[in-house]
Amino acid sequence: MKELSRRAKRMERHHKRKKQPALNLVSLMDIFTILVFFLLISSSNVQQLHSSKEVSLPTSISKALPKETLVITITGKDILVQGRKVVAISEVVASPEPLIASLEDELKFEASKAQFTQVQKKARSVTIMGDQKTPYVVLSKILSTCREANYTKISFAAMQKARSKS
Repeated sequence: MKELSRRAKRMERHHKRKKQPALNLVSLMDIFTILVFFLLISSSNVQQLHSSKEVSLPTSISKALPKETLVITITGKDILVQGRKVVAISEVVASPEPLIASLEDELKFEASKAQFTQVQKKARSVTIMGDQKTPYVVLSKILSTCREANYTKISFAAMQKARSKS
């Protein structure tokens, strides 16, 4: 056997230092497992409507999930369509009219923006998110206005209450 020179030994040591470390698959598998659990938990089937802190929804034990529709929110002070103020509650209560003109205009404007099929034009959908303490007079006028604007599929938003196991 031939003995290596000092330079060859030094080059050999130098090349050994630059070797790539082995990939640690256990750590990699842990990371991917955590990622999979996170994605499973965060992508649940629960659908929620965007609600504000001003609205206290009534509770219900219904299992029907909300659909993506036009949302009318009734707060303690205002009526909002898709988050935009349409009219104040005090004006609605004071008005002797059975319909809310500004709400009807906004509903017709929203209907003109959306692309509906012929079947959907006959019966449009709307979800009403009303505070528990909303006066019946206001709710009645909103329902009449929705009916006039061809929004006849009306849903009321509610907090889902867990069923008791008794």
